[in-house]
Order: sequence, then structure tokens, then C-alpha cells
Amino acid sequence: MSIEIVKVPDIGDYDSVDVIEVNVAEGDVIAEEDSLITLETDKASMEVPSPIAGKIVKLTVKVGDKVSQGSAIMEVEVAGDATAAEPKQEAAPAQQQQATVIVDVEVPDIGDYDSVDVIEVSVAVGDEIAEEDSLITLETDKASMEVPSPVSGKVVEIITKVGDKVSQGSLILKVETGASASATTQAPAQQVAAAQSATEEVVDVKVPDIGDYDSVDVIEVSVAVGDTIAEEDSLITLETDKASMEVPSPVAGEVVEIITKVGDKVSQGSLILKVKTKGAAPSQPAKQEAPKQESKPVAPAPAQTNVNEYAVDNSNAHASPAVRKLARILNVDLSKVKATGRKGRVSKEDCYNYIKHAVTQVQTGKVAASGNGLDLLDDPVVDFAKFGEIETQPLTRINKISAKNLHRNWVKIPHVTFYDDADVTDLEEFRKSKKAFSEKTGVKITPLSFLVKAAAVALQEFPRMNSSLSNDGENLILKKYYNIGFAADTPAGLMVPVIKDADKKGIIEISKDIMELAGKARDGKLGAKDMTGATFTISSIGVLGTTAFTPIINMPEVAIMGVSKTAVKPVWNGKEFEPRTMLPLSMSADHRVIDGALAAKFLTRYSQILSDLREIIM
Repeated sequence: MSIEIVKVPDIGDYDSVDVIEVNVAEGDVIAEEDSLITLETDKASMEVPSPIAGKIVKLTVKVGDKVSQGSAIMEVEVAGDATAAEPKQEAAPAQQQQATVIVDVEVPDIGDYDSVDVIEVSVAVGDEIAEEDSLITLETDKASMEVPSPVSGKVVEIITKVGDKVSQGSLILKVETGASASATTQAPAQQVAAAQSATEEVVDVKVPDIGDYDSVDVIEVSVAVGDTIAEEDSLITLETDKASMEVPSPVAGEVVEIITKVGDKVSQGSLILKVKTKGAAPSQPAKQEAPKQESKPVAPAPAQTNVNEYAVDNSNAHASPAVRKLARILNVDLSKVKATGRKGRVSKEDCYNYIKHAVTQVQTGKVAASGNGLDLLDDPVVDFAKFGEIETQPLTRINKISAKNLHRNWVKIPHVTFYDDADVTDLEEFRKSKKAFSEKTGVKITPLSFLVKAAAVALQEFPRMNSSLSNDGENLILKKYYNIGFAADTPAGLMVPVIKDADKKGIIEISKDIMELAGKARDGKLGAKDMTGATFTISSIGVLGTTAFTPIINMPEVAIMGVSKTAVKPVWNGKEFEPRTMLPLSMSADHRVIDGALAAKFLTRYSQILSDLREIIM
């Protein structure tokens, strides 16, 4: 047994940095790389991971303290005593058979969202909860949503806290339920640990399910005999005719024998190597907190120079599947990222450093005007109060996130906006004739219902308008489904609910969907699934006036239809002018995908459909 002092590591040029969060408490058993504290500079926040595993015996910092490199954070008891703090977990299976079971409650399917903010925790340790009781509230850039409990019981431990970022599968809390709960609710990692805790064991590690591929080339072996590996560490890299893939380790331990070598051909079930395990590792439960760490850069913002010190020309970049996924999300070309990970691999930290440095250069105008970035002037700093009375109102979270998304979409997409007027005289007469039907059924038929249906019809005729550009810019993804989003102005900010499968629905069914989604938007009850999957968006501000505007495309869509206020205008019919109800349309298109001719044809066709309702049923 020994006591080690954990200190603040190298945090760059920063001195006297604020501690904004302490993620552990005295008595906690921590694993190596577990987050201990969160620091915040004027440019970024960063987590400080633990360099050792053990039991915390004393905390020497608190929220609000200022620390520098070398400042003491805590005292940790290491060696055998750290594992002694875990008998409760090892004994859990026996206890579960007698009376209760501890259930891990995780974040369920929340749609396409990843790294979502936790804005509220609705329970506390010791609370008795029922099935469907609200546990936490999440907030995306478009809506907030509650996560209900899938079980009833007593809350024994809360993992997630306000401010964390979580994804599907992130551990929220642990609940003690009655004996009727199935023992299968144990996490697989805990079951493996219980089986291994008695003795050392040599485990055969084999090639997992790799799809329909057979006899795949081994192009890299990432470990050597004697290496100590962790669960999910990369063992070998395989290459098919379409892609390369890494095979991660299912266990932690010491490599005692390697069977596979570079140049071999392997299939599912082929033996890769043998690993000597050492029983249950106390760090296993901590791995479930990884999702919240992924979303935060660990290192501070780099110095501002004209050269990105995190950028290189690395055409043979190696990275794990998780890092490649992150790179796709951040739109980072891994071949340009300087690798600092094990064996020259690109890590998540490398990606964050690359992005932060590039953004800093753009924001401060430090990028050279050589085509590598934008040469921007600094934002003006103005004391508005010296000109008169002012009031400062904080933006809502959705306002702030929407602003960032809109700015990104405007900067990254070359917008071209096309304008036309659609003759909706007959459409409006037909719609108003259904007033009695609406009063009888309670289904309000608005112009938006026809706009949505017309879009679904036109998109089927022009597939390129219903597409997305791949992240690497190499391919066009044509979608065979037609989901139409519509902009909704709510007290919380702009939201875009989505009508799914609009091509398969009639006007009445679309009207019902609009009523339901608009109601949810007003009440702040839109879920993630209500706002994802759109292939085309309509922004209708007709009730507010205006004759034309430039709508911003909702990335990754390639077009958006703006609709303004109808007006009665004289239209020449070949013999004379006659009054017609005209609807102004403003369509923005992504010029990388949609050229002018295609955009003009689509907008003309859309106007024709609105002018003659018979086109909808063709």
C-alpha cells in the first residue's frame, strides 16, 4: 500500500486556471484515465484524467480554486488496497439471487443525436422511483426531452450530472430492484469480471463477426508479446477490397502469444493471439462514462500562429473506428492531422487539437491569405451604453446553438436563391371550401399541407433535389424516402419538425401531422425522432408578410423552400388581365450539388403543382 499525490499535468502556457468541476469524491475508487477535475481557460475547458488507479483518500482542490501545472489535486491510495474497495460489486451476484438486483439504467435510443447536454437530473440517491418516472432531461439544438425509467426501484448511485454530454448507451444511474428483476441485467463487462476474479486465465482472442467477408488480409499487427493491453485496444488491422477495419481486444491483460502475422488471411473465428487476464479490473465500470469525455477537448487551445502545428501531410493515417467516426462528424481529413497516439495513430485528442487550432486561426484572422483559410478582421468591441440606455438579454440555449448551426450552414454551403410566383387561386378556393369539413372533423387544412405534398411530388421527379453530399465530398447520396421538415417559431426558438413519408400521405393525413407536430413544438415536447431525417425543408413566413427572402439551407439537405405572403395581382391570360392569388416562392439551393438549370426546372415544376391540384394525384 502507498499514498500517491496526483498533480495537475502540463497544461500548456496557462497559469492559474479555474477549477469548474470536481468529478470525484473522497472514498471513490478510480481507474486510470478517469476524469478527476475540469479546468476552464478563456478559450476552452479541459478534463484532467487520473494517471493511476486506486482509492481517493483526500481531495485538495475544490470548485472555484485556481491551479497551475504541479498543483496537488488529491491523494490516492494505490496497490492492493484500491481493489479492496470493490467487494460490494464482486458480491453482487450472490446478493441478487437472494433479494435484489442492481440494474444499470442507460440512455435509450435518442435518434441521430450524439453528445447531448444533460440540463436536469430529476432524482437523487435514495429516491424510490416507478417505471416511466422522469430521470434526466436532455437538450439538443432543437428540443429538450425527458428520459423515463425503464424499471422501478431505489436509486443507489447517480452517474450522470447536469452539464454532462451523453449519447445512446451512456450510463445514467443504478437502481436496486426487487428479486423479480432478471439477473441478465448485469452489464456484460461485469459478468466477465465476476468469472475472472478468482484466478488468472489465458484467453483465446479470435476474429469477430466481420460481415460477409472471408479470407481477409492482415495488413498490420498492432501489439507484441509481453504488451499489456486494455479492452478495446486495437490488435490487428484487416483490409478488404472496400475498406480497412481494426479488430479491438475483447479483454484486458498481457499478450502471451501471437498467432496471426502480417500477410495472413483470416476469417471469422480465426485465432489472433492469446491473452493472460488478471481477474476483474476495478476500472471496468468507469468505461461506461466514456461518451461524455469524447465531446470535450483534453488539451488547451494551442498558440495562435500562421501554421497549424497539429497539421501534417499524412496520407497513411492510422486511426481506430471511433476516431474515424469522430473525424467524419467534425469533417476532419485524417490525412492532415498530426498523430500523437500509440504507434503513430491519430487520437481523438489529435482531432480536437487540429479543429481548435484551425478555428482559432479563422476567428482571430491569423490564417494567411494563401487559400488556407479566411483573412478576417477582428470583431469590433463597442460600448453601446455610451450612446444611450441598453438592456442585455441572455440567449436561450436553443438560440445559441441555432446561431452556430446557421452560421456553419451559411459559410460552408454556396447558396444560390431562385424566385418565382405560384398561382394558388384554385388551391385557395378549394381549401376554403373545406371549412365545414374542418369544423366537423377538427382537422385544420392550412396552405402548408399543400406545400408539403407538392414538395413530395416534385422531389420524386427530381431525385438530385432529395440528396445529400457525402462528408468527404466524393459521393452524392440519393434518398428514396421523402421526409419534409417545416420551420416552426416557438417561444424557445426556431425548431424544424419533420413529416415522415409525405409521399405516401394525403392532404388530410399531412394536416393531422402538422397539427400534432406544431402542438408539440409550442409545448416544448418535440422528441429527437420528431426532428430528424428531413430530406427537404419548407420555411413559410407568409402570415408575417414579406415578398421574398433568402432561406438558409438546413445541412445536410441541399435545398430549402421559402414561402412568403400571398397577394392578388393582375395576370395576363392571353386576352386580358385578371386578378389571381399569387404565392411568392424563394428557393435556396446548394450550388455544389444543384446547378442553375436544375434548380429552375424544379422550382417551375413546384409552382405548376401548386397551381393545379390535379398534378398531386398524377
